[in-house]
Amino acid sequence: MRKLDNDDIDLKKKIALRIKSLRKATGKGMTEFAKDTYKDKQSQNRWEKEGASIFTINKFCKEIGITLSEFFNDPLFKK
Repeated sequence: MRKLDNDDIDLKKKIALRIKSLRKATGKGMTEFAKDTYKDKQSQNRWEKEGASIFTINKFCKEIGITLSEFFNDPLFKK
C-alpha cells in the first residue's frame, strides 16, 4: 500500500471530524449510536478518530438519512 501524503492525511482528519459532528448532531453518544446502527463502539470510535472509506461513509450517511453529497457539502471540505 502506498504511503499517504499530507493531503490524504488532511482529508482523513476532515472525514473523521465530519462523522463525529454528524453523529453528535443525532443527539446520541457513541455507544448508543453504535448500538442503534448495529455496529460495535470500537468501529465508530475508529471512524471518528481515523476517518473511513467511501463505502463506510456511504453506509453512515444512509444510517443518518443524508446523501454523500450532503456529507461532503460542508465548509470543512471547502478549505
